[in-house]
Amino acid sequence: MEADYIIVGAGSSGCVLANRLSADPSVRVILVEAGGRDTSPWIHIPVGYFRTMGNPKVDWCYKTEPDPGLNGRQLDWPRGKVLGGSSSINGLLYVRGQAEDYDGWRQMGNTGWAWDDVLPLFKRAEDQERGADDYHGVGGPLAVSDMALKRPICDAWVEAAQAAGYPYNPDYNGADQEGVGYFQLTSRKGRRCSSAVAYLNPVKARSNLQIITRAHTTRVMFEGKRATGIEYLDPQGGRKTISAAREVILSSGAIGSPQLLMLSGIGDPEHLHTNGIEVLHEAPDVGANLQDHLQARLIFKCSEPTLNDEVNSWVNKIRIGLTYAMTRTGPMTMAASLATAFLKTNLDLATPDIQFHIQPWSADSVSEGPHSFSAFTASVCQLRPESTGHIRLRDADPRSDPMIHPNYLATETDCNTVTEGIKIARHIAGQDPLRAKISAEHAPGAAVQDDADLLDWARNASGTIFHPTGTCRMGQDDRAVVDERLRVRGIQGLRIADCSIMPKIVSGNTNAPAIMIGEKASDMIMEDAKV
Repeated sequence: MEADYIIVGAGSSGCVLANRLSADPSVRVILVEAGGRDTSPWIHIPVGYFRTMGNPKVDWCYKTEPDPGLNGRQLDWPRGKVLGGSSSINGLLYVRGQAEDYDGWRQMGNTGWAWDDVLPLFKRAEDQERGADDYHGVGGPLAVSDMALKRPICDAWVEAAQAAGYPYNPDYNGADQEGVGYFQLTSRKGRRCSSAVAYLNPVKARSNLQIITRAHTTRVMFEGKRATGIEYLDPQGGRKTISAAREVILSSGAIGSPQLLMLSGIGDPEHLHTNGIEVLHEAPDVGANLQDHLQARLIFKCSEPTLNDEVNSWVNKIRIGLTYAMTRTGPMTMAASLATAFLKTNLDLATPDIQFHIQPWSADSVSEGPHSFSAFTASVCQLRPESTGHIRLRDADPRSDPMIHPNYLATETDCNTVTEGIKIARHIAGQDPLRAKISAEHAPGAAVQDDADLLDWARNASGTIFHPTGTCRMGQDDRAVVDERLRVRGIQGLRIADCSIMPKIVSGNTNAPAIMIGEKASDMIMEDAKV
């Protein structure tokens, strides 16, 4: 097979690229995805992430190495392995981050990535149910809606946060992120709007677009230092190749893209030699600069029913299912969180440094299901962690999961921010009308009080909020993996377009930025093709 462009990975960015590049009928595009098609109904039901995360049919089911910052614990790291990628299994939350994030990228020398450059791309992608304004667009592929599901405990939390002195913000994706309010989500009429639904389904019949699923890419092929195609494994284990007349574009995410580069001989020479891989190009920072958002999940027992009570009854489960089947409403339309806040742990800060995810239920883990008692969760995460980790090959077998070293809570700032965030969560919980609804603090519990104990609890209990980024860093320095046009430095015909290119993690959830990166990359690829 041969195409002008090969896109490896049909996730949040890859589906955008497939749509935009194949809009030119003279261009041949092949999209290669290791997972299958998004046929499971649980993908399209918003609350289906309870069933898809941890399911090896649609999730890579990665696991980190023991992490010193978490007292040696390992974490599950779900990543989508299906058309739509992680946008098919995530919590549906639509968050762009702060304007200062993108202006910071530009200040690092990445021309074209300032807020004023990327805002038009966010708007172009969006079909915002509120309508168009200076910050939002309509008519784009991606449906963005307000939270239709309401729960009294979340409303009480929003009121309590305002009583604590934090401003209400009806649109954290607007002029200013700071404040408390409710999440926007990628859904419409009770159905998930993944990148596959938004970008791929409307164009999958194009004659110049071929979508190959269950094809595990093993390496990029080269002539000299020019990418000429890829090799992949079909479901039977046979090796096949595709040739690229113009470019190969990796959109395999912050784990898959650096792994593919290293398997193809691009990376740290010593690490590649250790794994028996011939060095094509020295790029020591491939796999470095790994950043993620860590969440500390405070749980408060309640004196009135929460969603825990609704779903811990078979009668209620049947009622909830019937409600969704007939009206596309009710708890099955729920995103991962309902209410949110972007706050500062220190008033001297220029922008918020913590984010809250408020959930009208509680659980030890998604797979175990809700607790048997009434409770809600107030999850707090640091928006801009200083700690960085890395990804390395486990061995030269492309079917082996790479080694993931997040290196959480490795700096004093990160430790202080987490402990201050926990204190703010408690302060809000002590305000009316929320205080009257709380019977006890379940986690970390009233006995955990001083900073050292709070930090130790965070190390023992915190988890990922599923935002790995940065492992193929964009920049102008010699160690950067890609340049500002996402071309792999020192290599021809090879780009990367996914969250791995972020030089610094954005201040919020990463799905919306991943889609923006796909929009930006498609523009640059088409511009460069005309030169």
